Amino acid sequence: MKSYSMKYNTIPILLKEPNILLIGGGAVALQKAQVLHDNNINFKIITIDCLDEIRNLCQAIQIKAFSLQDISKGCIVIDASGNSNIAELLMEHKKNYDFLLNVVDKPELCDFYFMALTKNSSLQIAVSSNGASPTAAKYFRDKCEELIPDNIDNYLQDKQKQRNKGIVDVHKSIEEINKLTSKVYLVGCGLGDPNLLTLQAYKIIKSVDVVLYDNLISPEIMELVPQKCIRVYVGKKKGHHSKSQKDIHKSILKYSCMGLSVARLKSGDPFIFGRGAEELEFLRKEGIKTKVIAGISSAISAALLADIPITARDYASSFSVVSPHLKGDSLNLDWIELLHKKNHTVVALMGLSRIPEILTEAKRQGISPIKPCAIISNASRTNQKIIITTLEKLKEASKDASRPSILIFGEVVNF
Repeated sequence: MKSYSMKYNTIPILLKEPNILLIGGGAVALQKAQVLHDNNINFKIITIDCLDEIRNLCQAIQIKAFSLQDISKGCIVIDASGNSNIAELLMEHKKNYDFLLNVVDKPELCDFYFMALTKNSSLQIAVSSNGASPTAAKYFRDKCEELIPDNIDNYLQDKQKQRNKGIVDVHKSIEEINKLTSKVYLVGCGLGDPNLLTLQAYKIIKSVDVVLYDNLISPEIMELVPQKCIRVYVGKKKGHHSKSQKDIHKSILKYSCMGLSVARLKSGDPFIFGRGAEELEFLRKEGIKTKVIAGISSAISAALLADIPITARDYASSFSVVSPHLKGDSLNLDWIELLHKKNHTVVALMGLSRIPEILTEAKRQGISPIKPCAIISNASRTNQKIIITTLEKLKEASKDASRPSILIFGEVVNF
């Protein structure tokens, strides 16, 4: 069996203000006219019949039969007529006159090929299959176009200003481009059970180059991370902060500047008593494209998994989600007064280590010592544990609980 290979001595170039003659006014000519119009190229058309859509794309249209006298000096001719007689006439004319010719769908007769182009902009991508498969060229053009960041125009304008001043820094430009093309995801990983991940979160975890995770991300979710993915531990345990928030910011920035896609895995939802907002603010100031992926928060679903309906009718008509921790690990007990409210549920996140202070303040404010309470540890995970107790017995009961845990206060605990 014979094997065939294509060999073309071609070079892709951009022509400034080309003089183009398009022959034909049908569907094939419409495709070429659309490409020329989208790229702000002036051209003229000669045709016997013309589609109305083409009239909207070109002002210089002559309704007549084509003749060789229509070819002006320096003209680039595109034959989209589909008429073999015109193609033969053009090929014969080329023996004595120099002009560039493209006969649509006849690559063997072409001096040049149309490449699949992105929309006319400051950064343009052109892909060619040398006439073999326009479909393949368009496919890979679209894939390449996905790499272009939305704000590339502003970036290239700034680079042009620098070049005009003689400033060219290749290393810095590469770092800037990496930041522009990098994508960071702040991914809410829910309570720990992989089955409770959103489909979007799952897809991102499976596709990124780097994941940053801490001790709140369950081993089951980490098992979803592909082996080829770079794993960076940024855990922060009570009393053993291996990474400060500033260090985490630096780590995300480091991999972003390498042009990698990064997922910062966050327990629960990134914006509910996490540091997601701080990370988003930092990354946007650095000009890095960032997307926040919602996650199921233990503030709502941990109670559900413990069969505690936090707004059960006749038990609670409202609920609050609070945290005893503030920035810098300072104590927040302003919410204790909510425990006085009737028909109200209070959900406290990250409160296990603050139970002594909570009890002291609750006693000072005269909260009933028999106020129903619950501790839910490792919600949704195989070692989930539920402890039902009262305020006066909360400290003793907490000895059997482990982190991560949430506290629930209210009559719904005994639903």
